[in-house]
Amino acid sequence: MFYGEYAHSIDRKGRLILPARLRDVAKNNFIEKFYVTRGLDKCLFMLSEEEWRSQESKFKAIPFTKQEGRTFNRIFFSGAVEIVPDKQGRILLPQYLKEFAQIKKDVVIVGVSNRIEIWSAGLWNEFSANSRQSFEQIAEKLIEG
Repeated sequence: MFYGEYAHSIDRKGRLILPARLRDVAKNNFIEKFYVTRGLDKCLFMLSEEEWRSQESKFKAIPFTKQEGRTFNRIFFSGAVEIVPDKQGRILLPQYLKEFAQIKKDVVIVGVSNRIEIWSAGLWNEFSANSRQSFEQIAEKLIEG
């Protein structure tokens, strides 16, 4: 549903504007509310309310008697914030999430099918450069004939 890579900047009031194409996808799918939380690889995950509920039910099924499950759920859910973009498609990210993702001004917004990822431009460029070299080997391991 969400696809593409978009370079943007945090404005002087600390807001981030969502790319028009992603706003259109949200509008066409009646998505008004998102949840943003700590993601993996030092990015932020932004999920529609429906996708958030789906992931939440999966993560709640992880036994709390397992230390890894408790740790993951604590970090994932404690970082979560409900966000409704304004009429111009702008969102305000909490400072603790920007610090987690090392976001200062320049960001890259990435559509990854069922979620949006928000990266600091520097970390995205580093991740992208390092990952492109192994893309074909990863595909061979993950995708069967």
